[in-house]
Amino acid sequence: MVSFARIVSGCIAAALLSAAGPSLAHHSFPATYYIDKSVTIKGKVVQFMFRNPHSMIIILAPGPDGKDVRYAVEWAAAGALAKDGQASRESLKPGDFVIVTGAPGRQETDHKIRLNQIERPADGWKWGGSFE
Repeated sequence: MVSFARIVSGCIAAALLSAAGPSLAHHSFPATYYIDKSVTIKGKVVQFMFRNPHSMIIILAPGPDGKDVRYAVEWAAAGALAKDGQASRESLKPGDFVIVTGAPGRQETDHKIRLNQIERPADGWKWGGSFE
């Protein structure tokens, strides 16, 4: 027979684990990016994923050696961008030429950037602001 105390402690443990799940799933930006450094790339949008918890832009741009590199650019959550009216699912299209400035990833070979600012010179559209 299972004791009442054992059932209660099991319920408490389950509640704590389920509450910790979302916070454990979210990564630390300083652990992934050099938040005190900045890089700028200029290239063409390959794909734009307007989603939560973070939107992503895949950009083909020349790397340091001049050869084209696919960069994964992490942006703010779709919900936050849409709420502010600053961006939507239609904001970026494949082929758009953009200039991105942001924090470089700690693993240089991953070609990741945490977006701080983006500009599309063709029509003057810009975004820059808080990531959260």
